[in-house]
Amino acid sequence: MEGSSFTKFVKFLFILLAIISNTKPSLATRDLAPKPNTDFIRKSCNATIYPRLCFSSLLSHANSIQTSPKLLTATALNVTLATAKSTLALLSSLSQSHGLKPREIDAMKDCIEELSDSVYELRESIGEMCKLEGFDFQVKMNDIQTWVSAALTDEDTCTDGFEGKAMNVKVKNDVRKLIMNIAHLTSNALALINRYVSLHG
Repeated sequence: MEGSSFTKFVKFLFILLAIISNTKPSLATRDLAPKPNTDFIRKSCNATIYPRLCFSSLLSHANSIQTSPKLLTATALNVTLATAKSTLALLSSLSQSHGLKPREIDAMKDCIEELSDSVYELRESIGEMCKLEGFDFQVKMNDIQTWVSAALTDEDTCTDGFEGKAMNVKVKNDVRKLIMNIAHLTSNALALINRYVSLHG
């Protein structure tokens, strides 16, 4: 059956991505993390559009975040970058799999290019986070907000090439799931950045 091998390959990659992303903390992690730390993360994540994803993606880092808004923001960016890099690698593998039509391959390549830009922009934002000490906090935070907003735009643009009736629905939905996961993490990171700015100001 056409596309069956591709579907099996996609399922394998989704499992691999779930392992790499590690967005669902274990019960042991919940037990080890001090309650003030987990409460801080939960309360902070309430400021995001996707609070459950926010909380689950950051809970395993509760001991290092403690109750620091700066560490929370930096960790959210690092988790998002790690997931984006993993997804970029998975999409690169998908683009070389059998069963894709030429148009789907072209759309995949365009998506990979957009996601590569997003990875770069997330890296730049993390670099700026490491330079926050000093008098120009607001200027640097503005730069970070610009980088992360651009990353979110690139992620949204990534799926544009998969629109239309000529596109395989399975391929389109599989790619959308991968990209939406990153976009939601990026959106959450941006919300935490905005919250950090408001707390600092």
